[in-house]
Parts: sequence; C-alpha cells; structure tokens
Amino acid sequence: MATSRADIKADIRRRLRAQREERYVEHNLLHLLDLPEISRAHVIASYYSFGTEPSTIALNRAIVASGKTLILPRIIGDEIEWVEWNGTPETLSENGKFHEPTGPIFTQLDAIDLVLVPALAIDPDGYRLGQGGGFYDRALPLLRAWKHGVVYPYERMEHDLPREKWDIAVDSW
Repeated sequence: MATSRADIKADIRRRLRAQREERYVEHNLLHLLDLPEISRAHVIASYYSFGTEPSTIALNRAIVASGKTLILPRIIGDEIEWVEWNGTPETLSENGKFHEPTGPIFTQLDAIDLVLVPALAIDPDGYRLGQGGGFYDRALPLLRAWKHGVVYPYERMEHDLPREKWDIAVDSW
C-alpha cells in the first residue's frame, strides 16, 4: 500500500516533536531583534509559544517595550484572527494549549510589516512544516508582510519537505 503525503507529514511531525522533547533547552529569541526586518517594522505579528516551541515570550515583551505594535493570533474555528497585545498576561485567555489575546480584532492586515511564523521544520527553499492545523496556511496568503519562520537551528532541513499547492515559503528563518 502506498504511503500518502499526509502520512509522511504526520510521521515527520512525530519525529520532530520527539526531537524537540529530547533536545529542549530553555532559551529566548531576543537575537531576532537584530534582524533588519524587525528593526524596520512598526507592526509585528507573532505568537505566544507553548511547550517546547522556540520561546517567543521574552521576544514579544521586548517588541511591546520597544513601542512597536504587536499582534498575536486568536483561533476562531479554522481561521486566525489577529489581536493587538499589550504584553500583560492578564489580557491572554487559554484556548486549549494556546494562550490567545483578548480584545478587538486587528483589521489593518496591510499594516503588518513582519510575521513570525511557527514551524516544526523549514526546508532550504523556505517551505515550512507546521503543527498540522493549517491555520497559518490559511492566514499567510492574506498578509503581504515579511515572513520569518521560527525554528531551532537543527530544524533547518537540508532536504525538501513535502509540499502542498497552498504552501507559502517564508522569506527568512
């Protein structure tokens, strides 16, 4: 029986998650503040990391402290809504394993200069393998922003990842 692309992706995800569990070390992503695209950006879309994901918590707070507008995703059904976050934990609510901002939807998607995109792996052409929910696959085509994939150094693959016709490559990682 032939293995489907979905089965291959599920197997890769399983292996990458296990690798994260084995190799996890507490860290921060503050070095990303040195990226020219972040330095120039006024509005940055990020996410509130959880578990063994590369931690965006200190980075998000530093972005807010720098005076930039930070927006985070809120999951509604199968879609992402973007909501401005002021950096205080009290303005987050729990949605399963995710922490999401409360407040009104940020509707000026054209104003987003940069989006930090979570991934389990990114291939040499910038195509990412996400967690499998498809939220970013649906959200990224709506954004004209610079897309920076967030992975650990060992998750930068030397080979192509399985791709779908709707996949969008990130600009940097």
